[in-house]
Amino acid sequence: MTEPLAPSSTCADRTPASGHRPLRRVFVRDLELMASVGVYELEKRYEQRLIISADLMVLDDYDGQSDNLGAVLDYSSVVSGIRSIVESGHTNLLETLAERIATRCLADPRVVRVVVRLEKPDIVPGCRTVGIEIVRDRA
Repeated sequence: MTEPLAPSSTCADRTPASGHRPLRRVFVRDLELMASVGVYELEKRYEQRLIISADLMVLDDYDGQSDNLGAVLDYSSVVSGIRSIVESGHTNLLETLAERIATRCLADPRVVRVVVRLEKPDIVPGCRTVGIEIVRDRA
């Protein structure tokens, strides 16, 4: 959670009293895509449903007034980046796919942290879903 602004702050001056830059959370939850992912022969032969979530912590330089999409991180660009990676071909490991998604998200200099969650809902009988989650920070 971000700290409150100092009492004399305005929307144009968005540095909290602590001196830390404020952050904004941008997220994509439960994006369902068909993906070629897995190490088993059946997984290599047939695409399967993959549920993808990404939670990004973004430096918040938005002035609160411009109402211009270019002033913020557009979540549709996050979705299109994820889609592009997933649709680029077969990947053996969910971990590899998650790393590629995290790297793409962190390519935007405003993103300081990303949590990527990948779930396979149809792969293990009796399980609603199995998967992985990674957390990556800007170096």
